[in-house]
Amino acid sequence: MSTQEFAFTPYPDLPKSHYLNVAYGLKSWLFTTDHKRIGILYLLSITFFFALGGLYATAIRLELLTPAGDMVQPDTYNRLFTMHGILMVFFFLVPSIPAVLGNFLLPLMIGAKDVAFPRLNLASWYMYMFGAGFTMYALFMGGVDTGWTFYTPFSSTYSNSYVAAVAVGIFINGFSSIFTGINFMVTIHRMRAPGMTWSRLPLFVWSHYATSLIMVLGTPVLAITIVLLAMERVFKLGFFDPALGGDPVLFQHLFWFYSHPAVYIMILPSMGVISEIIAAFSRKPIFGYKFVAFASMGIAILGFLVWGHHLFVSSQSLYAGLIFSILSMLVAVPSAVKVFNWTATLYKGSIEYSTPMFYALGFIGLFTIGGLTGLMLATIGIDVHVHDTYFVVAHFHYIMVGGALMGYLGGLHYWWPKITGRMYPGFWSHLSALIIFLGFNLTFFPQFVLGYLGMPRRYHSYPEEFQILHILSTAGASILAVGYIIPLVYFIWSLKYGEVAGDNPWDAVGLEWQTTSPPSLHNFDEIPVVDFEPYDYVEHEPVERPYRYSRSEA
Repeated sequence: MSTQEFAFTPYPDLPKSHYLNVAYGLKSWLFTTDHKRIGILYLLSITFFFALGGLYATAIRLELLTPAGDMVQPDTYNRLFTMHGILMVFFFLVPSIPAVLGNFLLPLMIGAKDVAFPRLNLASWYMYMFGAGFTMYALFMGGVDTGWTFYTPFSSTYSNSYVAAVAVGIFINGFSSIFTGINFMVTIHRMRAPGMTWSRLPLFVWSHYATSLIMVLGTPVLAITIVLLAMERVFKLGFFDPALGGDPVLFQHLFWFYSHPAVYIMILPSMGVISEIIAAFSRKPIFGYKFVAFASMGIAILGFLVWGHHLFVSSQSLYAGLIFSILSMLVAVPSAVKVFNWTATLYKGSIEYSTPMFYALGFIGLFTIGGLTGLMLATIGIDVHVHDTYFVVAHFHYIMVGGALMGYLGGLHYWWPKITGRMYPGFWSHLSALIIFLGFNLTFFPQFVLGYLGMPRRYHSYPEEFQILHILSTAGASILAVGYIIPLVYFIWSLKYGEVAGDNPWDAVGLEWQTTSPPSLHNFDEIPVVDFEPYDYVEHEPVERPYRYSRSEA
């Protein structure tokens, strides 16, 4: 089936009363306990931090255009990549899908009127903003130069930057994750609609349940680690600095015990989004639903057992390295199950190449590359060769950005009609998805080559023979930036000028599509009763939708 454009046709007005217009004024938003409005607050917040982190990335790529490192000083460059990492990891990637799409959609998907603890939900956003305030203070005062991993003893003793302020900000932000995780788990356990059994939960909900488990169990470890770092820095207590009797490798164990599972906080929600999109636009039930659901739980559990593969060159014993290498191979199995099942779902499906489907297919491609290179890094011999090179940078960007961000954008495009009641322009959304996919690969694939050839990460100057690869990477970053700006423009445009979407513009199944677009304040007029199986699609060619739009040739 060829890519299709859509010509809009009129549709009746939006619902007269919905969550966006039930109350007006800034106060009604800042004190709201409606999960949908809180999701919008998160959307605005993380979009700001994504843009700010992107500006740091732009400065990094401009610096690397030339080998001499002649745009900024080495210390400034250290601060650029550190603040880029902190903003993107802690204030965008970790909260993006759970805080925005999870908050908005999870109660709708299980037939609930809100989350279990609405006030705690609002408190999670305030904790996020409070933590971000400390981080922004550090940014305006000059930033941090330690790298986003805060490796000791440099971060705890020798750095002259504002490490303590950022540490406090990340510590406070951790409570936001914990509050969200607790809220989601209790909501899923206690507030499902009649008939919504565990075997009927959407895979989006399963992925958020697994993510919540990691948030609740893993985030306190990071919080305590950051507190110990701040105490060593401020009070000179010897936890990690050898000069004070501490052990810097202990910090790495504690940090990565959380930070590797944090990768799954970023990627598991995206996997849930992809499952929803692939089922909807291939008009088929997800192949092996239970395997995909249990794979989410398997990733969450096994993710806590693989942190040691970050320490292959950090004085860890060979025997421990072998165990962590085997476990790292094992955690790839449930991820491979998901990719196989998505592919099997697509097989002989009536595939419709909508914009969300573009992002889903892009996710599968980028995540597969990131996963396969992760297996390479889990192999001790290869890891020793490419450790702390651009190979590692390329790998985690394929997972955390190419995977997590493609899933996030795919989810926004899929549920934007439900969130706003409006559609976005088909041509521009198709174009932006293609630009992002091409720009991303041009940005980060050359970095695999750079790393294999021995280019260290975090260097602002480099040998001249590496320049052509850095030029390609910077050119790709420019294209990628255009791809990210286009959706921002047409999403804002659609709020006023977009065609009215209707309650279910995709002919999708699921409770969220059985309420109005945008949803009413309490989601459902009556508590729904679930008497159907998940992804109960009738396999057929995509139907004509005269009430929404008519098709024309691409």
